[in-house]
Amino acid sequence: MGGNDLPLEPGMAFSVEPGVYRSGRWGARIEDIVVVTADGVEPLNTRPHELTVLPA
Repeated sequence: MGGNDLPLEPGMAFSVEPGVYRSGRWGARIEDIVVVTADGVEPLNTRPHELTVLPA
C-alpha cells in the first residue's frame, strides 16, 4: 500500500474517502475534501452524512 510521509501543514488540502464494497456486487464511497488549519481541518463539503434508505 502506498503512503506519504509529508507532514500536514496549514493550507494543504486532501480528500478523506471511506468506502464499503460488496464483493462482486457493488460499492459506495463518501468523499470529503478538507483543508488543514492551525487548529485541525476545515471541511469544504456541505452535504449531510446521514444515511438515506431508498425503497427496493
